[in-house]
Amino acid sequence: MAQQHLDPTDPTAGPAPTGDALAGYLRAQATEFLRALRQHRETGTAPGTAEGSVEATRALRRSVRRISASLHTYRPLLDADWSEGLRPELAWLSGTLSMEHAYAARLERLLLALQRLSGGAVFPAQSGVATVGRAPDTVQLQAAHAAAGPPSPTPDRGNLTVGAAKAGALLERQLTLARTRAHSTALQALGSSRFHAVADTIAVLASEVPLTATAPGTDLRPLAIAAEERLTDAVAALPLVTAGHPYNAAALIHGLSPDPSPHPQDAPWHQVRLLLRLHRYAREALYGDKASLDVRLLTAGQALHRHRDASEAAAAAASAARTPRIAPATAYALGVLHADQRHEVEAARFAFQQCWQKQVVST
Repeated sequence: MAQQHLDPTDPTAGPAPTGDALAGYLRAQATEFLRALRQHRETGTAPGTAEGSVEATRALRRSVRRISASLHTYRPLLDADWSEGLRPELAWLSGTLSMEHAYAARLERLLLALQRLSGGAVFPAQSGVATVGRAPDTVQLQAAHAAAGPPSPTPDRGNLTVGAAKAGALLERQLTLARTRAHSTALQALGSSRFHAVADTIAVLASEVPLTATAPGTDLRPLAIAAEERLTDAVAALPLVTAGHPYNAAALIHGLSPDPSPHPQDAPWHQVRLLLRLHRYAREALYGDKASLDVRLLTAGQALHRHRDASEAAAAAASAARTPRIAPATAYALGVLHADQRHEVEAARFAFQQCWQKQVVST
């Protein structure tokens, strides 16, 4: 499949993109970073009140991810010392900036799920949570459920309603506290000497890209193909057959056990999501805006994002259920919520499976 997507002999592909194209792509992303940084400073940093600041933070993360991905995929064409020194700093910055948004989205997802499961209102989310934009596509998830098979058993709504409000309040307290801490951490990071060093490096990148001597005339496509092959190999190693079964008892047992570690089934799927992102960004360096027109890759990426969101939400529900001395009804509601989110994980896996199989057939 990789060779068909990035076939160097394709007469419609045009001239071979070279290191010069990579330099242009990196300069453009560095410029986007500087523009977003200026917007962030102009709009302020008050939590939940500055929509422009939130969008600026997202733009910072987008440009950082693309620069980091390009340093990974095309590292043979870049100065090794410069690239290896910058990559971990970009990973730190992207991770730090993503946490506040992630906690807000997780709380929104869990409160909406509690409301759906209990049939009533739960503890309301704080201002700004409902607009974070990371909630799953409900219609697509419902379709995935329908294709995957019957849903998990309907919980006892009477018992669930009793504990849903307290479960929602507990989740709201825990995740809002985590969100507030993440916001403070991000503010500290953006004011740190470490961040200023990264920003200075990216500012230089906007005008000067440290390519190797042979990079300007080197074809980028073999490195992009290698990135796609790493993705297809990782997908081939996934248990896609079991993804066709929406109920995964092993996942539920692990999540509700005293073991707080991440579910071992999820790690390979998270890795595929990261490799798919590297593949998408590698295509952007080659084809520019045309790369974003591949609907199949976007659909596959959306399924993996839903998988990530549901997995993290299930872990948060399980963590809340381990809170000492909570009422049995609250623990019951959190257990049902955890099972619901693990079912969403399976539905997202099935959706990805269907999308990927269609992509393989079409290529």
